[in-house]
Amino acid sequence: MENNKIAVGLDIGTTKIVAMIGRKNEYDKIEVVGIGKAKSLGVKRGVVSNITQTIQSIQQAVDEAESVSGVKIEEVVVGIAGQHIRSLHHSDYITRSNADEVIDENDIDNLVNQVHKLVMLPGEEIIHVLPQEFKVDSQADIKEPIGMYGGRLEANFHVVVGQVSSIRNIGRCVKSAALDLSEITLEPLASASAVLSQEEKEAGVALIDIGGGTTDLAIFKDGIIRHTAVIPFGGNVITDDIKEGCSIIEKQAELLKIKFGSAWPGENKETEIVSIPGLRGREPKEITLKNLSKIIHARVQEIIEHVYLEIKNYGHETAKGKLIAGIVLTGGGSQLKHLRQLVEYITGMDARIGFPNEHLAGDSDEALSSPSYATAVGLLMEGLEKDIKEDEFDQTNEGAADENQDGSLQGAKSGGEEKTTLQKKTFFEKFTEGLKDFLDNAE
Repeated sequence: MENNKIAVGLDIGTTKIVAMIGRKNEYDKIEVVGIGKAKSLGVKRGVVSNITQTIQSIQQAVDEAESVSGVKIEEVVVGIAGQHIRSLHHSDYITRSNADEVIDENDIDNLVNQVHKLVMLPGEEIIHVLPQEFKVDSQADIKEPIGMYGGRLEANFHVVVGQVSSIRNIGRCVKSAALDLSEITLEPLASASAVLSQEEKEAGVALIDIGGGTTDLAIFKDGIIRHTAVIPFGGNVITDDIKEGCSIIEKQAELLKIKFGSAWPGENKETEIVSIPGLRGREPKEITLKNLSKIIHARVQEIIEHVYLEIKNYGHETAKGKLIAGIVLTGGGSQLKHLRQLVEYITGMDARIGFPNEHLAGDSDEALSSPSYATAVGLLMEGLEKDIKEDEFDQTNEGAADENQDGSLQGAKSGGEEKTTLQKKTFFEKFTEGLKDFLDNAE
């Protein structure tokens, strides 16, 4: 079936802002109908630092996407990252009033809502509450407790926390750019949807998304998200180091990194030299590629060690937590030459570069399957999924209404399905709706 529903992913990054418009084709693949990008001027390390500049960049990206596609953008799915994001593990339980009734979605909802009431540090708010394993009475390691009998329902949760002000600032920028916020999601989760396969998530995998300002980590095992972290370094610190180390301007440093940079110093010979034009009539500078890769190597090694520490904290070295599928690298920074080999050398884990092309339609522009668009593709997928869920929800509602008029059993079943769809929608939508209300009241 061809779905004409259109969704828009808006990736507000530190180096660039990308607006991607797309729809599903008849083969259930994503057809990108328009893409716009703008230099991100008001964002530092994933956090909005200049509202006016960020609004201008968003408008520029959106205008470009609109003119390419001929589609008017009204609402967007936005990703959040930034150094203020942290995650924690939490266990909670509820005691059910009637153990003779089977556990249903309401019980899980009550448990999740209880976790949402956790007291956070001042200025922090819970963004995602992701249940991992459940325990019913004394039976542990249950993936899906719905339909079971039990008096006490317990679960381990992965809770993602962020700073309210940073999230509201992003909401403010989107709203001021005359757009509606249909959903907010965590960027590492969006990138994971775009580049990881279900098999990898089952076997255990660490996704490392190296952006301009931050490096995001998402760890999956048994198909469930286990750990997320945001490390406040990315490709920009490498560029800064080259700028300082070679005494050149930022633009030249960025070009050097992209064109000649390598994360492995052993690759280059002492005799390989690049000449860089001097400023305003000054003598050109000569830089050896060996020197360049030494500067890059030192910083990349630091970023990877930070990430590896997080992977070890999650428990990769335990038998239960072993990540069999190793590491997947994505984001603009993953395109650095020999980065994969360095990651394998430091961590001793298998690594591959993640491209978001398997979800894209076959005739898509090759540039779209670049790792630097992984987050935008993931956000677009999120938006299309949400549309499909809403359609199903509407159909289920209609079905339930029709059946209830007949008074048949089928009506009860549809009602149950309706509840499931509702439960799937609640986790993050409460938060998004809360944010929308806040922004409306702040006018």
